Parts: sequence; C-alpha cells; structure tokens
Amino acid sequence: MVSGNLFHCRRNSWPPEEYIHRSTLQLFDFDSAGPPEQAWRRKLDTHASILREFSITFVEAIKMIRLGIRLWSYVREEASHGRKAPIDPFTRESCKPSASHGIPLGGMGSGSISRGFRGEFRHFQLLPGACEASPIMANQFSIFISRDGGNKKYASVLAPGQHEGLGKSGDQGISSWGWNLDGQHSTYHALFPRAWTIYDGEPDPELKISCRQISPFIPHNYRESSLPTAVFVYTLVNTGKERAKVSLLFTWANSIGGVSHMSGDHVNEPFIGEDGVSGVLLNHRTTKDNPPVTYAIAASETQNVSVSVLPCFGLTEGSCVTAKDMWGKMVEDGHFDRENFTKGPSMPSSPGETHCAAVSASTWVEPHGKCTVAFAVAWSSPKVKFMKGKSYNRRYTKYYGTSEKAAVDLVHDALTNYKLWEEEIERWQTPILKDDRLPEWYKFTLFNELYFLVSGGTVWIDSSLPTEDSWEVQNEAVPVKIKEVTVSKTQENHNQDMENNQTVVNTHVDMMYVNSQDDGVKSLKVSNERASNNSDEKDESTLFRRRFESRFTTSSSKLLENDTDDVGRFLYLEGVEYIMWNTYDVHFYASFALLELFPKIELSIQREFAKAVLCEDKRKVKFLAEGNCGIRKVKGAVPHDLGTHDPWHEMNAYNIHDTSRWKDLNPKFVLQVYRDFAATGDFSFAADVWPSVRAAMEYMEQFDRDHDGLIENDGFPDQTYDTWTVHGISAYCGGLWLAALQAAAAMAVQLGDRAFAERCKSKFVKAKAVFEEKLWNGSYFNYDSGSSSNSKSIQADQLAGQWYTASSGLPDLFDKVKIQSALQKVYDFNVMKNRGGRMGAVNGMYPNGKIDETCMQSREIWTGVTYSVAANMILAGMVEQGFTTAEGIFLAGWSEEGHGYAFQTPEGWSIDGHFRSLLYMRPLSIWGIQRAMSSTKTTLEAPVMNIMDRINIPYHNSTLSSRSESGVKKIAHKAKCFKNSVFHCAC
Repeated sequence: MVSGNLFHCRRNSWPPEEYIHRSTLQLFDFDSAGPPEQAWRRKLDTHASILREFSITFVEAIKMIRLGIRLWSYVREEASHGRKAPIDPFTRESCKPSASHGIPLGGMGSGSISRGFRGEFRHFQLLPGACEASPIMANQFSIFISRDGGNKKYASVLAPGQHEGLGKSGDQGISSWGWNLDGQHSTYHALFPRAWTIYDGEPDPELKISCRQISPFIPHNYRESSLPTAVFVYTLVNTGKERAKVSLLFTWANSIGGVSHMSGDHVNEPFIGEDGVSGVLLNHRTTKDNPPVTYAIAASETQNVSVSVLPCFGLTEGSCVTAKDMWGKMVEDGHFDRENFTKGPSMPSSPGETHCAAVSASTWVEPHGKCTVAFAVAWSSPKVKFMKGKSYNRRYTKYYGTSEKAAVDLVHDALTNYKLWEEEIERWQTPILKDDRLPEWYKFTLFNELYFLVSGGTVWIDSSLPTEDSWEVQNEAVPVKIKEVTVSKTQENHNQDMENNQTVVNTHVDMMYVNSQDDGVKSLKVSNERASNNSDEKDESTLFRRRFESRFTTSSSKLLENDTDDVGRFLYLEGVEYIMWNTYDVHFYASFALLELFPKIELSIQREFAKAVLCEDKRKVKFLAEGNCGIRKVKGAVPHDLGTHDPWHEMNAYNIHDTSRWKDLNPKFVLQVYRDFAATGDFSFAADVWPSVRAAMEYMEQFDRDHDGLIENDGFPDQTYDTWTVHGISAYCGGLWLAALQAAAAMAVQLGDRAFAERCKSKFVKAKAVFEEKLWNGSYFNYDSGSSSNSKSIQADQLAGQWYTASSGLPDLFDKVKIQSALQKVYDFNVMKNRGGRMGAVNGMYPNGKIDETCMQSREIWTGVTYSVAANMILAGMVEQGFTTAEGIFLAGWSEEGHGYAFQTPEGWSIDGHFRSLLYMRPLSIWGIQRAMSSTKTTLEAPVMNIMDRINIPYHNSTLSSRSESGVKKIAHKAKCFKNSVFHCAC
C-alpha cells in the first residue's frame, strides 16, 4: 500500500468534496446525515491489502532461543488446561490481518464488534480475552428499490464485491444474494464514535443513501457509555421523478464469531416492543460453560416506515427457509409476512446448522423527497466469566438488570435516544474540531484512536465482588477476619495446578459484607497492613503515618470503589495479542485518554493498583527469560498487570521477566497518581492511595545500591522495553525516578506528610546531580551509564519523566536549555533521519545517524511512544516539531499512502512498516498531546520546587486527623499555598 508519495508530500486537508459530489453533500445537509468536514475517509472499492508482520533477525533469534523454548513449553502447558497463554507468538489466526477496519460498535466494557469500512462485521470480542477476527458475511445491510410500478428494480447487498467467506453463486446460502455494489461511488467517513457511509447513486443512480453508525461513547457519561448497542440511521434522498419503494434489510447470524454458529442449540424469536420498535431476538448458547449471549436486531416503525421480520432462516439447502428463499421474498415483495411476529421461538438449531434472522423496514420516497429509517443492534451478556471461574455482572446490568432479554430494552433505548447521544458527542468534539491551532489529520486521528477503548477487549463490571466467589458469604452478612488467604487444589477448578495450601495474600484483610438498603448489593471492605515502617523516621512522621493508616483502614473500601462515585471496575487489554489486563507500564502512556474523558474510571484503576502494591502473592512462578523462579507478586512492587484468567486475584500474568525487579513500574505509579490528583483535585483519592505511594517509593530504595539517591538498572531489560538491556543509570528509568521523587514530595506537602517530603527532596537533590553528571553529554542524555556499544544511543523516550512532570504542572526536572536540546536531538535523529520524519520516532539511534540495532525494540518505531515524545516537545515549546513527529504515525499508519493500520494501531513497526502487535493500548497516548495543548492542565496548582530552599514544612495536626468530606474540601481550599516549605509558593 505504500507509495512514493508518502515520502515526498504531505496533505493538510481531506475535504469531503474530494470523495462525494458537492450536490450530494448538499442533499444530506440536515439532521447529521452528511459526513463531517474532518474525518478519516476511504472509498468502498479501496483494496484491503494483507498486513505484513515484523520478523526478528538471525542474531536476535539466537539471543532469544532459550526464551523461545521456555515460552513454547509454557504455551503448551496452558493449552493443556484449556487456557490461552497471555503471550503466544506461535499461534496465528486463520484470518490474516488486512487493512479493512473501521469504527467498532457499542460502548465500553460489554463486549465489542467491529465493522470494516466496506461494511463487514468482524472482530467479535464478546468473551473476555477472546477475539474472533473473521467477518461473518451473513451480517449485512441490503437494499431493494422498486420504481415505475415494479418495472425498474434494484437489489443489492450494501457491501462491495465478492467478499471472503462466500461460496458458489448457485448455493442456497448468502452467495445467492445480490452482491452488485461496485463501491466506486460509495465512501466511508470515520470520526469515532460515529461513521458515515455515503452511497452516491449506488445501486440506484437516482437514490442517494447515507448510513450513519452511532455508538454511545459519551465522555463523563458513565451510564450510556457502558451500553452494548449501536444504531444505524439511513437517510434516503430520491433525486428521480418517480416514487420509489425502498426496503432496507438487516440480516444477522446467531453467532459470536468464528464457528460458534455451528455449535447448535441456538434459538431465534420475534418481538414487538414499545414505541414502534420491533425485531428479532437471537439467543446464543455458548460453549465451554461461558455465559449466554442474546442479540436483538430491530428497526423503528413510524408513520412512513413499516417493519417486518423473518425470525429464522438458514444457510444450507436443508433449512426450512434458506438464505436464497429469504432474498427472493424481498426481491418480490420488499417485506416479510406480518404474521411472522406471532410466531414463537424457533426450534433450537442442530450442530452444524446456522440460524440467521432478518428485519426489514420499508418506505415510499417521493420524487425529490427524503426519508429516514433507523435500525439498531444490541448484545446482552450480563455476566462476564473469566477462564479460572469467577463471574461478574457487567456494568450495564446496573441499569438493565441481568436478564439476557435486556437486549430488547437496549435496542429500544438506542433507537429512542440516539439523537441525544449525538448532541452530547458533538458538544464534546466541536471545540477540538474548530481549534485552528490543530492540524486536520490530528483532529480526526485524536478521536479515532479512541477505538481501542471499545475494541481493546474492555471489560467493565458493576461491582467489586464476583457473582460467584469462594469468599462470598451465602447467608446473612457477618464480619470475617482473614490473616492469610490460602488456596488448595479442591477449592476451585482454576487452582488445580497449584500446590496445596500455598500462601496467596500475606496481608491482614478485614472483610465486611454490608447490605445496601437500596439494592442489597454487598460491598467488600479491605484493610491492608501498613505500607512500611522506617525506624529512622522522626516521631512526628510516625504519628502522621499512624493517623493516616487509621484513616486508610476505616475507609479503605475506596481502594476498591469510591462510595460516592461508584463506577465499578474497568479492565482493558494491553493488546489483542498480549492478553493481560491493565498492563501498567503501558497504561502509563494510554491513561491520558481515560483521565481526559472518564476520570472516575482512571481513578478507580489507580485505586486497584494502590491496593495491589500492599499485597503479596507467594505462589511460585517461573520466569521465562532467565529460567529462574520467584513469587507471583512481591509486596511493595507495583504489578505489571492485573492478570489474565483471574484478574484482581491472580496478578502478574506477564512472566517473561520478574517485574518486581523492574525499575519503571513503581515510579510510573507515583507519577500517574500525582498527575491524576493534580488534574482532578480529588483529595479523598490522594488520601486513599497515599500509603501505597509511600510504599512504592520506599520499595525502590533497594535499587539505590551506592546511596547516591539514584536507582540503577541491573543489566537486563528491567523496564517496559523488555528486550532492550540497560546497565547502571539509565535516562529512561533514572528520569522516571527523579520525576517520581518530585511528585511524591509535592503530594506529601499537599497532604501534610512533612518527613516524607523532606526525604524525597533530599534524595532528589542528590540524584539529579548524579543523573546529569553520569548521562548528560552536552546535547542529550545517554541511554545508560554503562560501557556497552549502545550506551550512548539517543533514546526517543529519554525524557519520559519530564513529560509527566510537565503534564502534571510540576517544575521542570532540568533547565529548559537541556530539555530542548535533548528533544531537538531526538527530533533531528530519531524522527527526521528515519524516512524523513514520515514514520514516527525510532526508539534508538546512534550519534552517527544509524539506527540502533542492538535488539528488536531498539530498532522499532513505537506508535504510543512517538505520540508521547510529541507531547513532550509541545510542552517544551517545540510545537512544530511535536506535530511533525506525531504526524509520522498518521502518515505511516492511517493515511491512504500508509501501511493500513487504521483502527488497529500496533505497538510498533519496523522502518519498513512491518507491524508488531496490532490493536495495542499505548497509542491512546495521543491524548497526552491534547493535554499538552490544553490551556488548563491541572485543577491543583502544584507547589514549585526550589531545591536550594531549606526544608521547613509547617505541619498542622488538624490537617488529616479528621478526614470527613467537609475536611477534604477545606484542605482542597487551602492547598495552593505552602509558605516556608520545600517548595516556594508562586502565589
């Protein structure tokens, strides 16, 4: 797909007039029927090329051979238990990835279905951690047009060409349908969460058609954004001189992707709902004891639109009604029989048989007249079940209950509320779209990268408690105290491969089940041990900690859920190929999107990790890179992830390295917590997580082996770049540590922890001097302080700590000259010497202008890191360089001349554009650019650090001794001024 144009010219605008006749656009200039001025666009006849995956070099293969053997053995072991390994490079999908993706359907966390830009429904992710990539070709929209008393007819599926999965034209299945659309005059326009498909005279030259796809992704709306539903609004404009009878058809297979439709025992049934909403329910019985899924497809009947259904048809000759029969009926009559609504549930499908359903909406369109027809699809799977047995109610059940038939209510509400959704979406997007400071490519890419919050395997549950859990108290709520939680072979199926009586959590846990007066929902209160106890602390600090921990114990349920802002619990995958929930080193980059759009979810994730910091899991784990063993979770260490098959209960699914020895996770936790605190001004959140912040900082002291205040790396890839070895002090981890010291000190001052602020400030002063002495070379910071061949490499991400510092409103880590010099070096070398800036920033570059090929990751371009580097440049006043850097990702990944990664942005690609790990979390960091461009970055005004000031922090006993909600408000009111402190006040 890459043409020479990519490296010779840049476009600044993609107006819809280049894709659609101006006269057609004018016809749709009402009721949001026309595409927006700024959007990602494609013609439907665009070739969807097969994507090319990266390959490792011979040298890299030799280095990783032991890891490969151990990983292969681990993948086979997991498969023997019926589980998928979180990282499995050996198994490939039968459906090869192609450049065909578009806007996904639905809100967040209730399963997702993607829809390609040519109209195919694909990438079904209705079960946690499972993705069925192949399109289901029976799921289609089709149109039937009759003019001149039936003498002029058109019938076609509204998708171009002979798609994959079609059989011979003479069979009884979907190949018998009219696949007559050329696609040459039809275009797709994407601006997440909406998409427009314009059929400009196809298949009827005198009928203009707009299909508007709408999903309920609405920032700060925690109800609608959880709904598993989407709406398709068809606007029909008759430019001819004759009346046209138009029938639109929506067909859907009873399938959750793959070959699930063949498993049998699936049942379809028609329904007539309220407000003219009617359609078909498709009850899908899943295999492997997974919860059932129920679809509803429906249309709105109005004064001008008549709705009819065919509850069940099959794809093979033995079916009672075949796909060919169904198509013939629509060609002949343009509708189905009304008595179909009176039919009850169909007979359950037999194994090997596919049940499909159809909904038709028919209308007359007068000459030069217009008409609107609305369809919707919803999928209801109230429980989400993880592989090792625990089930939870999805977030939307809070509003729709746990019946699978909630799908009827979901499509009803979607069809009656979608206009309100659109008003909210436009209110959110319009200020950004009209911001003249921002380049056009950035505006629509900013919104479109949010696809991952739907397609990234997201799971959003209503409660912190599983619906079925070995901990659950079955009868009356009674207090239970557990000092050690033990797991044996007989307790749960998911523990059969663990040794008897292994200690899992070595914390003091007070579990109190409290029945809510409203809905009987049980809440779990967990109090953790003290984070740490430094014998050298002053008495005043010890008194502070005791008071703080007392408060932490009595209200620690907020580590699970904020009682006043209950948003449930939220998970999203590192990527569809790396099946780990909430991978924290990557969330460090991606979290800017959640903080901006759903800050309560972001705070809930941080509470989860704060709780995890204080926990320990002593189950043995084998680490595959070195072949050594350790425990699953070390107390004080931030976990790499929240798990795969038993999230929250079995963390650290990642087992390549021992991440308790990684140097970036703990600083990233502290930085994210402070950034979120500064952005939201939520003192209650800050107080809740503060013991974990202290524990995380104190845990890192073990890695300062020479007591110079600065942590050292340990000669293996102990960071997010997990194939890129680091020796001694590193720019990346060392910079994160400096930033974490500053953030922790600032937070300590805000919360009144005098002694800890003093300790962090003292360490910062020492560590900064060492960092600059060991790494600054006059123009940038060396990769590390070792003597390896790449120690002087220019790392694109060398100022990640500074990025967070600036994003949080804290003082710069270094003087501005050094920051701009280092970023300019990255721009000149990592960006511009890499295909002229048209590919993004390569991770490593030698000072001689050659790419650092030390390992696989040093030579890759990471999309999310490039966005973060761009944000860093903008924060440093280098706006032009920042947008040029970020534009490389658009040019290589999203543009028509690029490599075809739209709506499946990978972790990275090689300089040849070959991808690694499609649909990845980190590119959400593009929202870090938006934060950098925002005029107000923080709610709190952070105290300014002056490292030359004497430490003298006034401590007020009343600050945290009484932490009522009113007390929090008082602290927030006074927080901006800290006279005579480690910081000097800028008031």
